[in-house]
Amino acid sequence: MTNQVLIFDTTLRDGEQSPGATMTHAEKLEIAALLDEMGVDIIEAGFPIASEGDFAAVTEIAKNAKNSVICGLSRANFKDIDRCWEAVKHAKAPRIHTFIGTSPLHRAIPNLTQDEMAERIHDCVTHARNLCDNVQWSSMDATRTEEDFLCRTVEIAIKAGATTINIPDTVGYTAPRESADLIKMLIDRVPGADDVIFATHCHNDLGMATANSLAAVEGGARQIECTINGLGERAGNTALEEVVMALKVRNDIMPWSTKIDTTKIMNISRRVASVSGFAVQFNKAIVGKNAFAHESGIHQDGMLKNAETFEIMRPTDVGLSETNLVMGKHSGRAALRSKLEELGYDLGDNELMDVFVRFKELADRKKEVFEDDLIALMHSNATEDDTLQLKSLKVACGTEGPQTADMVMLVEGSEQSVSTTGDGPVDATFSAVKEIYPHRARLQLYQVHAVTEGTDAQATVSVRMEEDGRIATGQSSDTDTVVASAKAYINALNRLIVRRTKSEPGYDTKGVSYKDAG
Repeated sequence: MTNQVLIFDTTLRDGEQSPGATMTHAEKLEIAALLDEMGVDIIEAGFPIASEGDFAAVTEIAKNAKNSVICGLSRANFKDIDRCWEAVKHAKAPRIHTFIGTSPLHRAIPNLTQDEMAERIHDCVTHARNLCDNVQWSSMDATRTEEDFLCRTVEIAIKAGATTINIPDTVGYTAPRESADLIKMLIDRVPGADDVIFATHCHNDLGMATANSLAAVEGGARQIECTINGLGERAGNTALEEVVMALKVRNDIMPWSTKIDTTKIMNISRRVASVSGFAVQFNKAIVGKNAFAHESGIHQDGMLKNAETFEIMRPTDVGLSETNLVMGKHSGRAALRSKLEELGYDLGDNELMDVFVRFKELADRKKEVFEDDLIALMHSNATEDDTLQLKSLKVACGTEGPQTADMVMLVEGSEQSVSTTGDGPVDATFSAVKEIYPHRARLQLYQVHAVTEGTDAQATVSVRMEEDGRIATGQSSDTDTVVASAKAYINALNRLIVRRTKSEPGYDTKGVSYKDAG
């Protein structure tokens, strides 16, 4: 037992399994670098056998990692484990993570008896350990597994060479007291338990993931598996920022520590929200927009007299600036660089120049450019390499009749224009995009929220689109909501184009469907 709790981040694996949260190769490398920099102990970089893209991303992350252990996930078979090792072996500190479902419901899927499953666990952990000194084994759906059988499988994994034993609450079923008791029971009953690290991996289906993870630590777990913003399948995973700040703020009753640089939390939270397309709810603990906002008169009065009256953390603890310096069209590059560094962005000269040009364009349209405007500007997704780019858009609206959208768009550098109508300006705009670039992607989500207050506020638009089982999200900000909508829609299409197999029958090299194009 130690006072150190390891933080195992699975944003790039479990988090990315959220429908629509798939990230590009470059985005995965960027998030991994941020996790490494903020002090995450173990980064689960992906599921190498899932796809060539996943394998390439895990391999590259392993090569680039400076401090973190780089982990890959594999199912309980030799092929998966070998593929995982091929990807993570490049890391300074590699880890193989192999798992199998041990509950009665999950044993029925491969139709294995308890004895057959026990044998497979032994063989797979042994094989993994022969490749790598750092092996993690997970009992999927452990919280619904019979205690005696769970003890048996954990003992087998330890004897076969596992160095970390993960006890996942795969479906978010357990409660805090159960979570603590389960870890304690395993440590007390299983031979060799003192020689390994026990981990907890909780899902938030009943809203108890953070509580269950902290309870597991109280029971003896010394590794918490979590994601940035609680991203993950269904209701998500334990949120990294919540467990880390809970241990920091309430160290008086939870005397355990992590190596996380908490001042980097806000920056990575914003970046994950941007690349995943999953906006952070305003009242989200730690990283929500309202987490350090006060509107009630009583609260404001208390804050003015003593900030600790209504804040148990300082904004600077998680990387927020306590002041909100307003930028404008007269601000220069030096001021912009200083403000962006304050917000957690370290830009090279070329990057700064690009952002400065866009900042000036925004400042010409707004009286004041606030911190949230700059954050939205930094997370603009469009690049010159995109297949589709919006050049101009003019929308005509009226109280009667359909609305009209006149659009000029670049398709692989070729300028195309169209005029379409629709049931509202956004519908007309999306119709224009589809006429210029025929596709069969379906719009699953369309969401708008204001970045700042006032009639000149920027609107951030998020869209989610699905095509043949592939899901992509797009996000963009602009003072014109319709323009932001067009850019977000086009951004999502660009992501689908990247993921679409170009050799797939029915598509030409530009990704245009012959069938839908007529």
